Amino acid sequence: MLGKKVLLCVSGGIAAYKACDLASKLTQQGADVKVIMTENAMKFVSPLVFQALTRNPVHFDTFDELDPAKIAHIDLADWAEIAIIAPATANVIGKLAHGIADDMLTTTLLATSAEVYIAPAMNVHMYEHPAVIQNMNQLDQWGYHFIEPGAGYLACGYVGKGRLEEPLKIIEAIKNHQVKPMILTGKKVLISAGPTREKLDPVRFFTNRSTGKMGFALAEAAANLGADVTLVAGPTELDIVNQRIHLVNITTAEDMYTEMNKYFPDSDIVIKAAAVADYRPKQVFTEKMKKKPGDLSIEMERTKDVLMSLGERKTKQFLVGFAAETNNAIENGMEKLKRKNLDAIVVNNVATEGAGFGGDTNIVTYLNKNLQQHQLDIALKTDIATSILQFIHQDLKDESN
Repeated sequence: MLGKKVLLCVSGGIAAYKACDLASKLTQQGADVKVIMTENAMKFVSPLVFQALTRNPVHFDTFDELDPAKIAHIDLADWAEIAIIAPATANVIGKLAHGIADDMLTTTLLATSAEVYIAPAMNVHMYEHPAVIQNMNQLDQWGYHFIEPGAGYLACGYVGKGRLEEPLKIIEAIKNHQVKPMILTGKKVLISAGPTREKLDPVRFFTNRSTGKMGFALAEAAANLGADVTLVAGPTELDIVNQRIHLVNITTAEDMYTEMNKYFPDSDIVIKAAAVADYRPKQVFTEKMKKKPGDLSIEMERTKDVLMSLGERKTKQFLVGFAAETNNAIENGMEKLKRKNLDAIVVNNVATEGAGFGGDTNIVTYLNKNLQQHQLDIALKTDIATSILQFIHQDLKDESN
């Protein structure tokens, strides 16, 4: 977003408070942000907040012509490279779909040639209303870009789809759409993500600290780069943003082994980012184990090695593994690369601050079978994911030459 001229259009919904965070994050990433607010948006948030966050004046009155040499809404419309409506209420979506320009926000948006991104936020039933759906479909046909709302607890008390997407996700969606060429068009990409759970009894299981964020980021990035993506994911709390991703939910290491091998033959690129359990309880109890005096020993047995099985079956696939290490990361990753017949491996030291499980950032080294290394310093996992896929694309180009 560095140097981008961003027009942030804030309409009158309770989610207007999130637009403050969006304005702040856009500014922090180097964008030049100007804000337009509707009259009702100012009932939720003061224009002074946005002025302080963006260090630019806030616009809300169509007839407030401060410079006689310019028409304010035309000047703003021409200035913008990107326009973001966040939150976008059902009202403002309806106005745009019908060409209504009755305030500073809608007048400017009808006059701009910038790419417009719409982030809806409203009650779940409003979002599902036929009129709202028809209006969104009309805007989509005209080339407006929608950033789908999330599902969860809404301010009105309902639980469902309609919550304004988180600011960082809005920015990442725009960045991916703006600057990334479709380098993976026509490629079938298979990705694994998240942890597995190995049952001990009806109330207990063994698992690990993986949240699936890196694997989900890879899936979203691959889809944004034009790939046909299948994501095999263990239990996570994450949602898929890109509807072109085929999500396969699994629970155990055995499930992961079955599904990855099922989709493997037809895949072009396979990335195993999941943290699959190496061991599982040898005996699974049908009833809850009762607490007893003294220590407890549980006998564990080895699970199937998913990545090893794929390396043995590999024909045309470009196979990438992950190595989460706590010491000698590069040496251990290099050994795993050779032993499991991989084309590349992504190595990170999870003991390093900013590179562990659960965070939004990572620090990795991409190492291919020719032992070429690419070090990626701390960055958002979404950005790391795109870089990894660009390295894979380059390796595939080098192989074909």
